[in-house]
Amino acid sequence: MPIALLRSASKRVLASAQSVRFAHNATALTVSKFGNWSNVLEAKQQEVADPKDGEVLVKFQAAPINPADFDVIAGVYGKLPSTPAVAGNEGVGVIEAVGSGVNGLKKGQRVIPATPGAGTWRTMGVLSANDVIPVADDIPLEYAATLSVNPCTAYRLLQDFADLKSGDVVVQNGANSAVGQAVIQMCAARGIKTVNIVRSRMHLADVQEYLKNIGGTVVVPQEHIDRVGIKAVTEGLPAAKLALNCVGGQSSLDAARMLGNGGVHVTYGGMSRQAVTLPTGPMVFNDIQARGFWMTRWVENASREERVQMMNDISQMVRDGKYKLLIERIPFADWKQGLELAQAPGNTRKVVLTM
Repeated sequence: MPIALLRSASKRVLASAQSVRFAHNATALTVSKFGNWSNVLEAKQQEVADPKDGEVLVKFQAAPINPADFDVIAGVYGKLPSTPAVAGNEGVGVIEAVGSGVNGLKKGQRVIPATPGAGTWRTMGVLSANDVIPVADDIPLEYAATLSVNPCTAYRLLQDFADLKSGDVVVQNGANSAVGQAVIQMCAARGIKTVNIVRSRMHLADVQEYLKNIGGTVVVPQEHIDRVGIKAVTEGLPAAKLALNCVGGQSSLDAARMLGNGGVHVTYGGMSRQAVTLPTGPMVFNDIQARGFWMTRWVENASREERVQMMNDISQMVRDGKYKLLIERIPFADWKQGLELAQAPGNTRKVVLTM
């Protein structure tokens, strides 16, 4: 090959190498195969390139541990990433660099992932500019990190399935979960009463007191319903318009029995791994409806404007002190401790990894 051609080819190779410059080091919690997190989740060092056209480089600051994260890692969730993959569905970070052709985003701006599966359990990463949404700087870091899953799920459950007004009743199981706590507070802000079913556990009285303090009307363990019956639990309240189920089994059956004519029973989770059970009488005589909800599907179908409006509404609740969350901060380096705590029986705190 002539010398001139060799020089030209070498310049092209050099230019190509320079166009993808690995300028940043990051730590990421990754899975190369699905399984129990204690067996498959690993902390690995990664080289992160500068953002290309239409991309942003995000330095993550905090990321929560949600029940769905364990299901994704185990390979039993409704939507799974290709492996190897970085774990974590939501979090918050700051833009470190902006690629060309990006509008409306700038360096130093706080953002959260616009869609699930962004791989937030890492210190730094490159995302498409279309896959992040700006979030206000005036809400606490942990609230920004946990904005897009649990409170958004509660928001949609209360907005999309029944025309709820002040004085109406919503019944839910799993009331001490992060979604359940958000449901209580969003209902309280609108004057909606809630019947909240929890499981018997250590410190049950403390859990009941806390849920009542944030706005729960009735907080009752499942075992108490089994003993005294539904009428005794709901005495003095109108029949519920909406029942929210994230548990299944007997608990979903009891929640459905509290519905009035035309009531809607929505399943958005199955923590007990038991089938959803519905009562024949209310199905026939009260014409109750059974629906399902998955936040991931809603995000896929919703416009960016709808998502931003929802985030803004929830952020305003945080500013107004109408939405509070029990949070346990765990340094990112202690991620194993964080995952163990998130799975601990009776834990009512949202575990947030801080980078």
